[in-house]
Amino acid sequence: MNQSYVKRLIFIASLWPILSLGIAIFQSNLGANPVEFIERHFGKWALIFLCLTLSITPLRRITNISEWILYRRMLGLFVFFYASIHLLCYIGLDYQFAWVDIKNDIIKHRYVLVGFLAWLLLLPLAITSSDKMMRRLKVNWKRLHRLSYVIAILGVLHFIWLVKKDLTEPLIYAVIISILLILRLNIFNRKKINH
Repeated sequence: MNQSYVKRLIFIASLWPILSLGIAIFQSNLGANPVEFIERHFGKWALIFLCLTLSITPLRRITNISEWILYRRMLGLFVFFYASIHLLCYIGLDYQFAWVDIKNDIIKHRYVLVGFLAWLLLLPLAITSSDKMMRRLKVNWKRLHRLSYVIAILGVLHFIWLVKKDLTEPLIYAVIISILLILRLNIFNRKKINH
């Protein structure tokens, strides 16, 4: 299949979180707390796209299909996109840009702190995602983008500390990310042995 066609399909499919939220709004299906529903909706999708992004390298190795790598950047940018909407919903809808209250919330609640740290670490990855930045940073680009695993761990912690009671869903993400991290470490160790 044509790669540009696949990229278009992935891009369109990646807009599903926005479309599904639009359907939920149209059907008045946002639950008792619409702001919380919207916040969590985009937060979960940021985590889903992060899992998809981290799965690209293992998939490439397992299937021996190098084309997988062509779709990683787009998926990674959608992680940043949905994480940014998640953050904007928190700042704008939840706190109406009351910066003092937001600062106090970051200090008071560890789940807010790790979520904010995860977004801050995502920012340089999004900024340096272009081919131009990859060429400019050279070997440091790979080192910088390994932060994606730290971001994944912070994202899971953010989710676990947020829900507190029913940990089923965040623990599913924790297991997925743990498996992906183990696979990535195995690939990294094999490269070191081969060199």
